[in-house]
Amino acid sequence: MNQPKIITKLPGPKTEKIISKDNKYLSSSLTRLYPAVIEKGEGCWVWDVDGNRFLDFTSGIGVGSTGHCHPLVVESIKKQSECLIHMSGTDFYYPIQVKLAEKIAEIIPGGMNYKVFFCNSGTEAVEGALKLARHFTKRNYVLAFLGSFHGRTLGSLSLTSSKSIQRQGFGSLLPNVIHVPYGYCYRCVFNLEYPSCNFACIEYIEKEVFGKLVPAEEVGSIFVEPIQGESGVIVPPPNYFSKLRELCDRYQILLVIDEVQSGMGRTGKMFAIEHWKTMADIYCIAKGIASGMPLGAFAAKSSVMNWQPGAHASTFGGNPVACAAALTTIRLLEQKLIENAETVGKQMLENLKDLQKRFDFIGDVRGKGLMIGVELVESSSKKPLTEKRNGVLRKAFEKGLLLLGAGASVVRFLPPLILLEQEANTGLEIFEQALKEVFRK
Repeated sequence: MNQPKIITKLPGPKTEKIISKDNKYLSSSLTRLYPAVIEKGEGCWVWDVDGNRFLDFTSGIGVGSTGHCHPLVVESIKKQSECLIHMSGTDFYYPIQVKLAEKIAEIIPGGMNYKVFFCNSGTEAVEGALKLARHFTKRNYVLAFLGSFHGRTLGSLSLTSSKSIQRQGFGSLLPNVIHVPYGYCYRCVFNLEYPSCNFACIEYIEKEVFGKLVPAEEVGSIFVEPIQGESGVIVPPPNYFSKLRELCDRYQILLVIDEVQSGMGRTGKMFAIEHWKTMADIYCIAKGIASGMPLGAFAAKSSVMNWQPGAHASTFGGNPVACAAALTTIRLLEQKLIENAETVGKQMLENLKDLQKRFDFIGDVRGKGLMIGVELVESSSKKPLTEKRNGVLRKAFEKGLLLLGAGASVVRFLPPLILLEQEANTGLEIFEQALKEVFRK
């Protein structure tokens, strides 16, 4: 397989019937930009119910790190499901949960002095980390960043600030959450440039927030994504996180790194924060950890995760089948997929930056590994071109390429980490065609 294959009009007849039932029975809160009803997947390819074949540059929003239905992952799921499907690690012990926890403690930056709590999703990992930080520090205030996405349940939503629609209509969220500007150099809120800015966005926290709003001694934690995914694959500048780490250390504040989207090899490192050579006190993990099985986790220094039995628990967290999938996923990442993400991602970034030189509506190309964003703007003003971006996503879909949006006008690339150079080139050729048709170039 090296090309998509569209054999019906889109949406096809079977797709239309399923979407009609979906509209009747599923929550209207779900967001779908184009009508893709996926029936099966293999590697970087998926098929809809009408038999159309698409190249998948979304991997289920960054979840399918090893591609769709990787045979070794499928084998591990089958093997474990024949042995033990569920027992609940809250009340019982079982070997595979301990084995995975040991492995996570081995691979996270900071070594083996970390403990792990298993849950089922990214938002649960963030909720647990939020509880743990409060429990350990006995401080009530939390800092998060404008543009952040940490989840949609009440606690994580209180930290989230990527789109107002995500918070609209839910009334009062958690108190004592303060949002500050992120290191978004392309749209610096201080109208400065790196490196002459001297990290004004970090200085703002100390001078303005701690100096005028809340004492640093009352702030227990800072939650931050190494790369803001939902807001447009925003990559902070070099040394950004070392400065943030210094700030946290100065005031005994816990640094909580949300690696839900950027972790598990996505950026060419096991965890994206490794690009900044910085370590966190707590890590939040999910998405790519188990190749599509529902699994989340947060890991904290042993001295931090010292709460009493009953302080936090999960019936399904650390499910044996999900743990089996995760162990196989990590093995595949370590063997070659992290390296592949770095190599193919570098090639894609270079090719996209070549496109940027030719099209003035591409304002910025950024990313690490196979987590890439292309921001579409009016060249003279940087005004986001949201409708044009949505048009590009729809046009790419019509041509057999699945892409995601992010932020106001960013096209987000999150392909499986098994992506081959040929597949990457095929996808970028389709992307270029879609750009030309939407912008009539």
